[in-house]
Amino acid sequence: MNNLVIQLANVNKRFGALHAVRNVSFEIQRGQVCGFLGPNGAGKSTTIRMVMSILLPDSGVINVLGGSALDAKDRIGYLPEERGLYRKMRVADFLRFMAKLKGISRADADARIRSWLERVELPNVSQKRCEELSKGMQQKLQFIGAVLHEPPLLILDEPFSGLDPVNRRLLSSVVRQLKESGTTILFSTHQMEQAEDLCDQVLLIHKGEKVLDETMSQIHSRFDPRTILAQPANSIDAATQALKVVPGIESMRWSLEQKSFEIRLLEGVDPQHAMVEIMRATPLRRVELQRATLDDVFVKLVGDSVTKFEATSATEQVEANHG
Repeated sequence: MNNLVIQLANVNKRFGALHAVRNVSFEIQRGQVCGFLGPNGAGKSTTIRMVMSILLPDSGVINVLGGSALDAKDRIGYLPEERGLYRKMRVADFLRFMAKLKGISRADADARIRSWLERVELPNVSQKRCEELSKGMQQKLQFIGAVLHEPPLLILDEPFSGLDPVNRRLLSSVVRQLKESGTTILFSTHQMEQAEDLCDQVLLIHKGEKVLDETMSQIHSRFDPRTILAQPANSIDAATQALKVVPGIESMRWSLEQKSFEIRLLEGVDPQHAMVEIMRATPLRRVELQRATLDDVFVKLVGDSVTKFEATSATEQVEANHG
């Protein structure tokens, strides 16, 4: 049995002079949750639209569930970044329409609609018009539309965007349950905590090029933690003076949030050995190695060319014009 669900090989896409996606290749196995990350305008939505056959690549090969997304459309759930509802329709009618497009009978659809509205905490909205719902409610409604036919492959473009923390947590829980049921999921996001919590595999794209394609365990192994948190047992000033003479320290700063020194080590320094030296230098209440986060990995790989995920670019504008 072939476990390969999505495969891209040397895929390119240009919009005029702009090379939006450059020789991107990756594979997603059955049952995996893959986070597709990158700054605004990196080429994520363009790549997802090519996976969905909404856009065609200029070159390269895309295989989805053994063929094209068009051939497998009834086995794919898709939540696009640009949301869309029939605003005057009632919620139940909208979802019945979405179910009918996927060949689901009326009786089966009604049972699934009731179950899903309860599941996403919208139990009493079935007779409301879509336009009467809040933005977050509308987003959850569109998510239901993407999963109502129980697809084996789910593709979500920025599913957490615009949701408050409570609903982000709720949607994360639902995605985790779908993962446990065997659904293969590809989602793009700016929410690093969700990606780190949910993903088996992480893809990072920057300026149209893939710069990372690894499992979370590989990422934590490759990006060795270089920061030690040390909480002094005596005065901060005394600890500062004592730590200044410890070899192998690149930088040190006091973190009010952590109530600890954040000690950055030089490349090549053994963190375990450094912790022993730090404990010898000054009395401590706590000392621990801080694991690299996806935020840390992003900054390391992308550098200062963008500020976190807040940059805008010509790519994003071109993608919107060609969406």
